[in-house]
Amino acid sequence: MRRREFVTGFCAGSIWWFAARAEQAKTYRLGLLASRPVGEGEERRKAINEVLTENGFFEGRNLQFEARWGDSLAPNVEGLKAAKVDVIITFGYPAALAAKRLATEVPIVCSGAGDPVATGLAQSLAHPGGNLTGVTELATELSAKRLEILKEAIPNLKTVAMLFNAADLGMTLRSRAAEVAAKVLNVSVQAFGVREPSDFGDAFAEMTRSPPDAVLMVSDTLTLLNRKRVMEFAVNNRLPAIYEFGFLVRDGGLMSYGPNLSETGRRVGDLVVHILHGARAADLPLEQPTHFEFVVNLKAAKSIGLDFPPVLLARADEVIE
Repeated sequence: MRRREFVTGFCAGSIWWFAARAEQAKTYRLGLLASRPVGEGEERRKAINEVLTENGFFEGRNLQFEARWGDSLAPNVEGLKAAKVDVIITFGYPAALAAKRLATEVPIVCSGAGDPVATGLAQSLAHPGGNLTGVTELATELSAKRLEILKEAIPNLKTVAMLFNAADLGMTLRSRAAEVAAKVLNVSVQAFGVREPSDFGDAFAEMTRSPPDAVLMVSDTLTLLNRKRVMEFAVNNRLPAIYEFGFLVRDGGLMSYGPNLSETGRRVGDLVVHILHGARAADLPLEQPTHFEFVVNLKAAKSIGLDFPPVLLARADEVIE
């Protein structure tokens, strides 16, 4: 080999080696933003971590999380920007909105934000635009399905009380979708929009005065933090209730139908990996859930004297005895 060729090849190889080492040495910072703490054991967060690890991003080695929780979302976004995070992962619509408004130069991956197109977070599913992508929710289809399940469980169902956070546009739109679906099933909806914990007492008092046949709880930070109150009210008044996620049934609720949160987390993780590898958030289509689970709690059913129709029970993905 000629000396010049050797030197050229050696230099090129050295450049590649040092570039690879520099890439490995880089520490990526991921911001986590939500109105309430999302613990490491939460299904979505666990799945996000699994995907990152599978793709060579290890917390404590080349990955660092910057978590900001609480209702003061604007200062928390500023804190993430000051920490120079590479991506912000948001949980819930308020967090996604705050990040989009205040962190215009940081890629955002949202989850649990309802329908990002309907709320104006994104231009379209295929081309979200701006600096945001994520996993959307099939609000209309899922609301209809939950009401259909209630109708199967309670054939004489006429009225459903629906609890949702009226201060969250994503949840408000989901409640409206449920009202539209209810008309098709000839079911009326008592809509209870709550904005703070004290509003639950007022909603329960109204339900006591005008008892519904069942309850549907729309999940967001506010309703999740008060879920035990909802479950206790349903049991004490022998009301069948349906929730959106399986963990609420494992926590004592009667039944749920909705996206598998582990799958949602894995999809969020995949999007984050693409961005860390250089993709633009605006070029990554909003993804939709594909794996849904129907979970029932027979112990909770017994406590209110409800017998699930065998045909409905046979369709359950998980039955809690």
